[in-house]
Amino acid sequence: MPWYALYTEPRQEKKVTARLQRLNIEVYCPLIIQVRQWSDRKKKVEVPLLPSYVFVKMENHNRELVFQVSGVVRYLYWLGQPAIVKDSEIEQMQKWLQNKITSFEIVGIEPGTLYEIPSGPFIGQKGIVEKVDKNQITLVLEQLGVKIILHK
Repeated sequence: MPWYALYTEPRQEKKVTARLQRLNIEVYCPLIIQVRQWSDRKKKVEVPLLPSYVFVKMENHNRELVFQVSGVVRYLYWLGQPAIVKDSEIEQMQKWLQNKITSFEIVGIEPGTLYEIPSGPFIGQKGIVEKVDKNQITLVLEQLGVKIILHK
């Protein structure tokens, strides 16, 4: 059975995941931990790695079942066909996300240089540094087609 990318309403990824699981549909919502700042405190919260996306594993003829769940918008399409995500790509994402803590030091890193992520969910991935701020790096991972922000 293939994995499909499913687009959800904003900030509904966890709820859609729970609803799909209640229908016995195999679903994967990759989550990461971020530190969020409120006016009076900082808190670690679990947020989706890919906002508004979850992955479902099902037979092609059963794909319409997901629309029974509120919060589901549509499937992601590629070249006129529903986008299929390889098992190996889902497994790689799960492997990267097993390690939840990322630490690094921003020293001598300039925009345009190649940077290899030393730890955390994307360990070993190389990307082009797009932007360097005081406490974070914006990194483009072309192999995955994503842009990530690494916080100190």
